[in-house]
Amino acid sequence: MCFASKSDIIYRRFILSSFFSKGWGDIKVYERLLEARKTVTDKTKCRNLIPSNCPVELKKSWKTESCYVAEGQFTSPLAQHFPGLLPQESEKAYFQVIVPKKWPQTGRKPACLHLAGTGDHHFWRRRNLMAKPLAKEHGIASVLLENPFYGVRKPKNQLRSSLLHVVDLFVMGAALILESVVLLNWCERQGYGPLGITGISMGGHMASLACTAWPKPLAIVPCLSWSTASCVFTEVGDNMLEI
Repeated sequence: MCFASKSDIIYRRFILSSFFSKGWGDIKVYERLLEARKTVTDKTKCRNLIPSNCPVELKKSWKTESCYVAEGQFTSPLAQHFPGLLPQESEKAYFQVIVPKKWPQTGRKPACLHLAGTGDHHFWRRRNLMAKPLAKEHGIASVLLENPFYGVRKPKNQLRSSLLHVVDLFVMGAALILESVVLLNWCERQGYGPLGITGISMGGHMASLACTAWPKPLAIVPCLSWSTASCVFTEVGDNMLEI
């Protein structure tokens, strides 16, 4: 049994919008998502679906006192191979790369893919709180991926982080798994390694999912995450309704 903490209750009272206001979503989307799942959860099929040289475009770059920063984009494999699952605004994936000015003396170029937690739109939080310190203090590069349904990938009719349908969360996970594979392949082509993947809360859970599709050694650090978030939307939600 899960119980709502006092901090959860107070936080929830200040939220002006609710998650999944449009319900579960279209049953046809679930049916197509189940078909996509057969591919997403199979390493061999994933590897065949996403070529190692999948096109990735860098749009602009700049430098700061401690690192170099670049922005890029590519088409989400979920949109390419399973069209219609993602909203149009989410079909293009956007990311930032933070590269240290000085690499470790080992001669290696370690890099970590950071996935966003709930409410983490755009890149500012992860770039300044995690990526820049990693670059400056440890010589580790970071790749920050914008979640589908977040930031510039947010549907026009969605308010902040409040996904409209339950199925949107599952679509987000499927997209992030495939998009993470694209970026890990891209990191290898740039000569980065060893590679890792991390995230906080929902980002940690998504990182745990994404690592299962990568066929090579990969460090994973899921922070403040668990194997499922179901109790957050079921048991804890029921307790809050009684308040």
